[in-house]
Amino acid sequence: MLYLDYNATTPIDPGVHAAMLPFMEKEFGNPSSMCTLGRTAAHALMEAHTQVARLLGARSSELLFTSGATESIATAFHSALSADPAKRHIVTSATEHSATLNLCQVYETHGYEITQLSVDSTGILSLDALEEAITPTTALVSLIWANNETGVIFPIEKIIEITQRKKVTLHFDAVQAIGKIPIDLSTLPIDYLSLSGHKIYAPKGIGALYVHRHTLFTPLFPGSQENGRRAGTENVASCIALGKAAELAHQMLPLEMKRQCALRDRFEKTLLEKMEGVSLHGEKRNRLSNTSNLCFRGIQAVEALLLLDQEGLCCSSGSACNTKLKTPSHVLSAMGLTRDEVNSSLRFSIGRFSTEEEIDHALNIIPRVVQKLRELAL
Repeated sequence: MLYLDYNATTPIDPGVHAAMLPFMEKEFGNPSSMCTLGRTAAHALMEAHTQVARLLGARSSELLFTSGATESIATAFHSALSADPAKRHIVTSATEHSATLNLCQVYETHGYEITQLSVDSTGILSLDALEEAITPTTALVSLIWANNETGVIFPIEKIIEITQRKKVTLHFDAVQAIGKIPIDLSTLPIDYLSLSGHKIYAPKGIGALYVHRHTLFTPLFPGSQENGRRAGTENVASCIALGKAAELAHQMLPLEMKRQCALRDRFEKTLLEKMEGVSLHGEKRNRLSNTSNLCFRGIQAVEALLLLDQEGLCCSSGSACNTKLKTPSHVLSAMGLTRDEVNSSLRFSIGRFSTEEEIDHALNIIPRVVQKLRELAL
């Protein structure tokens, strides 16, 4: 399998697997127990908090483990909106992940006003529109750090500057950004940040939420675990896995950014120069180093995915969470693309285990499949 869908999920890194394995076998203790097994688990959990915090430039006490980014986002919303129930306005963008957009729809049915900021043709939101959208009744601004479909990175520092001046709570969905670009929360005054383990070579079903130490916090699940911030016995093995994954990401980040960017640029350059009717979506510079979203005019992405899969190449037509809905990408649509352009677009995302040989192989397969589909469409 030639895997170019790392934004959908990543394989478990062998080092991560090795770190979590003992806690699935002999070290099975409950971290709330006082016995030796429990103390071992509790100590390992503390280390995992530290490892994730180091990747983020945060304090370990500012992190709680969750079942994944969807829960982290829901917890951030619940906490922020609980702080002042009189404020019933949420600001987000039209290109958020469905985890955020679906949650906003639920709050809208409960009487909250939702403002979805539009983006331009490159996927960047208007800072003037953000500033204008924030009112005295705004309880939360929730924005994606780096887009999962296009890789476009929002202007984080300027967003923070606006929300600080407006004195409004700020949450970032950083699922795609973590481990791909440097993040130092010690220098960025934000309230909440969500992340997911299976995007950084840890298992599915584990994530974390950063809560700034000065931010008032109300748990989604009240209880004693995670320093009273999330009830339920911790998924120790997966927490250990996330910690190790964060440690490896921190170590590899500078070299992997450079390596993946070189692979991505060669991949894009070859397709754009050697094929007709191909265009790139999204801001070209402020973009994740691993992500390419390309339009191949004259084809249907759904058909291309099937043929590419038969050739052993795995990619996607957008967010994995929306694939089964069979609806056009809301991200590309928000950027002003026509329905035909959206339906002709494919997302390729490179990762830690991608090689030059794999990219060369992909560059042989993709033009052949596209040409076949264009001929069949005549």
